[in-house]
Amino acid sequence: MSTQNTGGQATLVPQDTRVGNDVPVQTRSERFASGNVEDYASVTGREPEWKLSPVAKLTPLLEGQLEGGRYDISTTDVEGFATSWVAPELSPRGVAGIPEDRAAANAWSSTSEVLVVDIAGEHPEPLRLGRSVLGTTARAAHTIVRVHPNAHATLIMESTGDAVLAENVEFDIQDGASVQIVCVQDWRPGAIHYGAHFARVAKDATFTQILVSVGGDVVIVNPSTQLVGAGAAGHLWGAYFADASQHLEHRVYVHHQGPHTVSRVTYKGALHGKGARTVWVGDVLIGADAIGTDSYEQNRNLVLSDGTRADSIPNLEIKTGDIAGAGHASATGRFDDEQLFYLQSRGINELDARRLVVMGFLVDVVSKIDDAALVAELTSKFQQKLSQTVEA
Repeated sequence: MSTQNTGGQATLVPQDTRVGNDVPVQTRSERFASGNVEDYASVTGREPEWKLSPVAKLTPLLEGQLEGGRYDISTTDVEGFATSWVAPELSPRGVAGIPEDRAAANAWSSTSEVLVVDIAGEHPEPLRLGRSVLGTTARAAHTIVRVHPNAHATLIMESTGDAVLAENVEFDIQDGASVQIVCVQDWRPGAIHYGAHFARVAKDATFTQILVSVGGDVVIVNPSTQLVGAGAAGHLWGAYFADASQHLEHRVYVHHQGPHTVSRVTYKGALHGKGARTVWVGDVLIGADAIGTDSYEQNRNLVLSDGTRADSIPNLEIKTGDIAGAGHASATGRFDDEQLFYLQSRGINELDARRLVVMGFLVDVVSKIDDAALVAELTSKFQQKLSQTVEA
């Protein structure tokens, strides 16, 4: 079962969704995993991991074969950054994770060509991987990003246009590497996107992921990060803005396995318009061998009008007593009256003051991106959404 919580005390108990198995899983790391869609029962929407999601809209991705071939991509042309399409049996699929639900498994089973991305060496300028012509046919995708030992880079993965897409994305962050992965979901209205992201972070490596969801009808991106090597670090940031036509969902999982690992999770969202819906679930598991762990996760949601709903469920499980620190927090609410008063006392009208507060709230995350042009572009998109708001 799952319970909604804004004070950090709720728990989420995942369920084993294999066909014929109704026994609940007691810890997040024991959730059943398989790339075979036939191993999962059909989704009814009553399952703990699906009951907050718009299952009816996801039906094309949950049932039936998906188109799983290659598609057009745009990439940066620079030495040390290479892309290739390979058959699934020739690719290193599963190096960072295996599907844990029917949608991800259907994408895994349906994929006929895997996109493999290799990053090696030092890259002072951001690398880019874009896609914009997926179309409206239900399709699957699988991407593997390998960041080689001691490589340093920023990779911007931007998705635009139409889509009915279920995908798996794996990040293999090898020893001593440091990478910032920026994933922008700026789909057209009506797009449906389900993404399962898996990261494996090795010894002394740093993985920073920034997820920004602004476009589309239903966008669900679930990032899982395994901190397997000693001294591994994971910094997971997210920003999202849901309007009346949107369901934006993120389920974050961080598993501390190696000693002296560090994680920070911060997701911030805004909601405006009747029917706007966001879901955030954050699971942090500190394993028995993860001594010296330092971990903190938080989710903040800013409600701009009536008729919205934000579900926020942080979870923390600790299996060792020898840690540096761990905590979690969640808050959903309207504007801070003191902030509004401060701005209004300086001659700013209330509506503009509200917009300034929202921009500062979301740009706090977006400004972490190591690309000034993209920061400006995303800031402009948030401003466009804010221009449609009225006083709450």
